[in-house]
Amino acid sequence: LYPLLFPPDSSWDAAYERELQTFQDIGDAGEIWFGEESMVRIIRWLEKHKVPLDSSVLDIGTGNGVLLVELAKSGYVNLTGIDYSPSAIQLSEKIREKEGMSNIKLKVEDFLAPSAELSGFDICIDKGTFDAISLDPSDAEGKRKLYVGSLLRALKPEGFFLITSCNWTKEELLNEFREGFEILEELPTPKFCFGGRIGNSVTALVFQRK
Repeated sequence: LYPLLFPPDSSWDAAYERELQTFQDIGDAGEIWFGEESMVRIIRWLEKHKVPLDSSVLDIGTGNGVLLVELAKSGYVNLTGIDYSPSAIQLSEKIREKEGMSNIKLKVEDFLAPSAELSGFDICIDKGTFDAISLDPSDAEGKRKLYVGSLLRALKPEGFFLITSCNWTKEELLNEFREGFEILEELPTPKFCFGGRIGNSVTALVFQRK
């Protein structure tokens, strides 16, 4: 795998402040983690499985909030995005306003120490946040366990968790989420060939909370 290089914790706010300024200057929403195909993959899965449009959806580490905007355009009405970076939430609020998506809720939240109200969601989505936590040089293993605990509290029993990762293989993710979750489906992602072997640079899985 070719790991995506995430900035250290201290750099996230600075990165989103730059994107916020760029959006204010020229209307560019900034980086879409894993590209637009990752958003299409998620929305297609929800539509294929006829997930009700009023299902409560939590976007963990929403960044610029573009995924939530696309979900809203697809008809979903109960959308929440969280990010621990205030600049990211500011940016996503600006984009929400520009798109006229007033039904999208946005909050500054640290998913590793979530507020009590962050619970009862039908769907949780992660595109790169678990990856970033996994690369934290300060007790990454402990933080991954905190993440799983937070996810168990945030998601309803039998709720769905859709994760996109470029740092973890399917087998590794199955191990990380073995407590309280079962795998439902692996979603197709682009493949690459290196040294005669074919592999995936991105892993996308759907889990269901037990």
